[in-house]
Amino acid sequence: MVAIKQGDLGEYNEEDLYLHQEIICDKNQALLRIDKFLFDKLEGVSRSRVQSAITHGLITVNDKNVKSNHKIKGNDVIKLVLPRHPDQLETVTPEDIPLDIVYEDEHVIVINKQAGLVVHPGSGNPSGTLVNAILFHLQNSNLPVMKGNNLQRPGLVHRIDKDTSGLMVLAKTEEAMTHLAKQFFDHSIDREYQAIVWGETKDDKGTVTGDIGRHPRDRMLMTVTAEGEGGKHAITHYEVLERLYYVSHLKCILETGRTHQIRVHMKHIGNTLFNDTRYGGEKILKGTIFTRYKQFVDNCFKILPRQALHACTLGFIHPITGEKMFFEQPLPEDFSSVLDKWRDYKNTRKEVLIYEHEQEVNDEEEYEGKDK
Repeated sequence: MVAIKQGDLGEYNEEDLYLHQEIICDKNQALLRIDKFLFDKLEGVSRSRVQSAITHGLITVNDKNVKSNHKIKGNDVIKLVLPRHPDQLETVTPEDIPLDIVYEDEHVIVINKQAGLVVHPGSGNPSGTLVNAILFHLQNSNLPVMKGNNLQRPGLVHRIDKDTSGLMVLAKTEEAMTHLAKQFFDHSIDREYQAIVWGETKDDKGTVTGDIGRHPRDRMLMTVTAEGEGGKHAITHYEVLERLYYVSHLKCILETGRTHQIRVHMKHIGNTLFNDTRYGGEKILKGTIFTRYKQFVDNCFKILPRQALHACTLGFIHPITGEKMFFEQPLPEDFSSVLDKWRDYKNTRKEVLIYEHEQEVNDEEEYEGKDK
């Protein structure tokens, strides 16, 4: 059985899944193969794992790629990024939970995750997760494991939030995990999301840049922080697909991968995600005060009982073949249904405005006729 430690579910960003370290060699360091040096230096890391990381460019010396037989010397600067491994393990039970598998081979598996499915076990969610489902599907295969925030997550190299739908890739081998870890760390993975947000953005295209860290008063929230206050650098690009009067349909492209990044950045610029309960999007943030409009929005909330966010595309280099892999998933029914309702609302508003304009013209003509 593949093992996983259960603990605090807390949010994390992708860099938390990897061990980042810079080692400056002593000036009197004797010549020594780098794989032997790091095997002796790093606790719980095998020599073969170090060699694999070197092969995939995850370890550099003086900012240059080297081979496993490279000999380090005094004052060399070694930088490394390694998938973390578990300290303590508890078993996770495989569960027969339906999965929408988009692609699978012996190295990777790409899933179209449904909204409402938690990615991995944790406090409050000990079972019924994507990890439980993957273990059942793979019949307890020995998936590689990385550690982050005191949780072990077999096969996971990234995640998407519980109530976000869309594409995820999981690694089935240590080599695949190491290679994908490098791509996520380098921000070379292609990820595009679609979102519905409150209001209209100022420009049709834009970029939001702002460090993201924990909210000082609510640890369940993330927020944009001032530079130097402990947040992590984050960049989100967006493009307006449709302006739908009181909401907008956006395309968002991640340049970095921080916790709640799109949700936080959109709120920061005044365009909170539609029905994002954690960040206040479940309230009517734009629109009229009429009861009929409130009923319309409430109905939309019922159709889409989650934040309006879908990971629609995913691209990466296959860790073994080197082939460029690219996947797309259409919007799920709840998302597309709400979009259609807002399109109908916009068209209805347009018809009302045209009618009101025509009535005003007719009234003016009638008034002018009487005046004559």
